[in-house]
Amino acid sequence: MLSTDQTTALVIGHPGHELRVFHWLEVTRPAVFVITDGSGRSRLSRLPSTSRILEQVGAARGSFYGPVTDAAAYAAVLNHDFELFIGLMRGLARHLIEGRVTCVVGDALEGYNPTHDVCRLLIGAAVEMAQQASGRRVDNFEFLLTGSADSDTNAVADQVIRLDLDDDAFARKMAAARSYVELESEVNEAVTLNPADAFRIEFLRRVPNRPQAFSPDHKPHYERYGEGRVSSGYYHQVIRYREHVLPLAEALWREAETGLKVNREP
Repeated sequence: MLSTDQTTALVIGHPGHELRVFHWLEVTRPAVFVITDGSGRSRLSRLPSTSRILEQVGAARGSFYGPVTDAAAYAAVLNHDFELFIGLMRGLARHLIEGRVTCVVGDALEGYNPTHDVCRLLIGAAVEMAQQASGRRVDNFEFLLTGSADSDTNAVADQVIRLDLDDDAFARKMAAARSYVELESEVNEAVTLNPADAFRIEFLRRVPNRPQAFSPDHKPHYERYGEGRVSSGYYHQVIRYREHVLPLAEALWREAETGLKVNREP
């Protein structure tokens, strides 16, 4: 299913997520879109490290590349400032159309971090809009950001892209991860908690453009984490799936259904 002839795009919530699919990045050299600068609590952008990796593999920056801080993205979700994400979605859709992109890969919907989930929602809406406007199919794939990359290897073969890295590719991937100084603790934790060869596999799953909503009794990790931070006085408000993220998903989908006017090519 993997073809070097494809025109691809990678869309991630935070700089550093590209490490999860480093070899796919090497092989396909996509245009890379990033929602936030990854500054988090440190207030220091992680974009320079991601830029170095993109230059190393020959990938290009997309039309948005960390335009907002993490704090600004969270505030936009809390305040229902959906125009920020709608604007990014429309920009991505236009790139998919004008660049004749055939495959988009991005963060999975895991309920772990709201920006990761917003990224997945944004991708799905953009792909839907691009397909409606151009009449062309755009394949839509996700990859996990928590746990082992090979945790769903029983998926149907034609619904996945699986890359098994040889020794050289694996060494390059781990060297890139080790060189990403802003993520040193996260990389060390991932290597410690997973088998040594877990990251030799890169596993991309085909997903529908409109993800199924979480069940009413499901509380995402970011809600539980946020509740603890509010209790400690660090946060003032918790980002809630049903109060904040689900309305954003609905707003993005409504916008996708309005369409994007383009001149279709034969």
